[in-house]
Amino acid sequence: MKQQILDAIKAFDTIIIHRHVRPDPDAYGSQGGLAEIIKASFPEKNVYTVGKEEISLNFLRRLDEIEDSTYKDALVIVCDTANQERVCDQRYQTGKMLIKIDHHPNDDAYGDISWVETTASSTSELIYEFYLFGKDQGLKMSDEAARLLYAGIVGDTGRFLYPSTSEKTFHYAGELIKYSFSRTEMYDQMYELDPPIVKLSGFVFQNFNVHENGVASMMLNKEILDQFQATPAQASLLVSSLGSVKGLKAWVFFIEESDQIRVRLRSKGPVINGIAKKYNGGGHPLASGATIYHWDEVSTVIKDLEEVCK
Repeated sequence: MKQQILDAIKAFDTIIIHRHVRPDPDAYGSQGGLAEIIKASFPEKNVYTVGKEEISLNFLRRLDEIEDSTYKDALVIVCDTANQERVCDQRYQTGKMLIKIDHHPNDDAYGDISWVETTASSTSELIYEFYLFGKDQGLKMSDEAARLLYAGIVGDTGRFLYPSTSEKTFHYAGELIKYSFSRTEMYDQMYELDPPIVKLSGFVFQNFNVHENGVASMMLNKEILDQFQATPAQASLLVSSLGSVKGLKAWVFFIEESDQIRVRLRSKGPVINGIAKKYNGGGHPLASGATIYHWDEVSTVIKDLEEVCK
């Protein structure tokens, strides 16, 4: 599979790289890291990274704006995106060839080439593995590519705390930090919180609800977000915070957006991505996302989570 991807990259003059909506560091890291590897390896190629920017991640990368005509005869690569409906910028379908690179369960096996490794900690880890495979065939690593891939690995492993972190993950991270970039600056940019978000964090710890079977929930509606001057994306940074609460098996955040309610599911053991699939979502066994459209659906999601944790 890696050889097929490398052959395709070599064959195309224009390469456009996408990732999922509402991006996280791994989405940016894998998308941008792959782009920088290709640019360093084949400077004559036209390489673009596209999608709606997430302001809080502008420190990682700024994205390109391209015309529809750019997709003609282009290779399109989608990183870190399990389902086609979650690809940011649906023009991804208009290229000449499509490649999927991902580490989520392969429920939607799209693309002319699909490389999915669910045991990988992150898609950024896969991109570094791809570099290792192809470094004797022309692939080159740059400082910027290393910075982005390291950020993606750190983000998706929760700073190497999540069970998906493997010996391979630590090995790859150890290789990446040999390149020239500031880890201290990166950590500050990734994890420093604005004062209103710190206060929102306090609100979360004071007001989360505990249910049966080790389940907890937190509802953040528009009024609460406005009170703390927080965006839904900023509020999502707090989802993992309840992992430090003793006795919890799993928890869920409901975060209101303009046209939907984002459901963020996390677990310390029980598999919860089946619940996410039931509610228009999906993801990893212990970390998933879904969508509901009315607050009266909240109790049903919680009941399903309680049943899984029983």
